[in-house]
Amino acid sequence: MKNNCIFCAIAAGEIPSFKVYEDDDVLAYLDINPFSEGHTLVIPKIHATGMLDASDELLATVVARVKKVAAHLKTALPCDGFNILQNNGAAAGQTVPHLHFHIVPRRGEGGGISFTSGKGDMAALAKLADRIRIA
Repeated sequence: MKNNCIFCAIAAGEIPSFKVYEDDDVLAYLDINPFSEGHTLVIPKIHATGMLDASDELLATVVARVKKVAAHLKTALPCDGFNILQNNGAAAGQTVPHLHFHIVPRRGEGGGISFTSGKGDMAALAKLADRIRIA
């Protein structure tokens, strides 16, 4: 596993994932412990621990893909809105030290923000990834 980083291994195809978008620089895939249906992670394929050690160019590329994937999820799921999360460091809740953005689809009106994850159903995630994959 490259750099002992699970997200680098996922980006390299060493660990399977439920891909919904991929290009030369970025990979987006369903979180296997989702906060909501369609919870997607967007990562750069090259390693950066967080925002502060990523180049401005890399951040611009990843954020542009976050926007593209979020717009697609809003239509494909559908959902009423979404949260974009990006944590830096363990104190901020970052559990994998690889730059990543969470797109968390939301349905219904307002209410409090809850980020309680549950164990994902792998068969259901595979079907959902097929349904929302960007061509």
